Amino acid sequence: MSIELPGRESIVLTVKQAIVEDVGSGDITSQLIPTDSQSNAELFTREPIILSGRAWFDETFAQIDTNCLIDWQAKDGDSLKPGTILCCINGNTRSILTAERVAMNFLQMLSGIATTAKRYADLTSQSKTKVLDTRKTIPGLRRAQKYAVACGGCTNHRFGLYDALLIKENHILAAGSISKAIVASQKKYPDKVIEIEVENLDELQQALRAGAARILLDNFDIDQIGEAVSITQGKAKLEASGNITLENIAAIAATGINYISVGALTKHITAADLSLRFKS
Repeated sequence: MSIELPGRESIVLTVKQAIVEDVGSGDITSQLIPTDSQSNAELFTREPIILSGRAWFDETFAQIDTNCLIDWQAKDGDSLKPGTILCCINGNTRSILTAERVAMNFLQMLSGIATTAKRYADLTSQSKTKVLDTRKTIPGLRRAQKYAVACGGCTNHRFGLYDALLIKENHILAAGSISKAIVASQKKYPDKVIEIEVENLDELQQALRAGAARILLDNFDIDQIGEAVSITQGKAKLEASGNITLENIAAIAATGINYISVGALTKHITAADLSLRFKS
């Protein structure tokens, strides 16, 4: 699977902000270590993970000390067992200690997201349904989090308000109706796919009559989703959203729906359990 990293400029800026936040005016604890001390360290996982975030890890060390050498034993997207060594680090002891927490924060968070995404992807692997992420991300880290989702085998939805239309409940209320919102969108953005949110089967019918190419079924139960698929008969792409869990996603995918969006991929984050240890 081809997974595209965010631009380097984005990674550099994100890491710089994290270092300023953590290091501030200087790492005063590491001042206890002799300036010329050199160390070797190993980073390993304590649990099964899908690795994600190497670029942020590397950039953290690069901004702290370009002389630190990192030898990776695994790549982003790899499925790793507990005890697997992810990388070995050689360099100035003070530098390793200063960079450690920021670098690991990125790697733990992104690997945690990728690992969760893989669970959702595996549960829908026997269907043609694509599992999507959402805009429910940590401010400033959206591109990093969406990259991690892709590492886990799920698919990115729109990145922001600028790259795709998604007409939701409040947009519909402000526009006056489903049909008015769709007509206005088609007139203003004739070359873009228009997705609109519906809350019941009657609104689904309205969206279909108005010519919606993609429809989001908001908080439909499984029976309603199945009925929506039957009603639509391929005339529009359907996306299920709301209350999607690891327990019900396989059944939802079995209805034949095109997409399932899962906010929990980037909102309910459980960081991967990683550890960095100096070698004696």
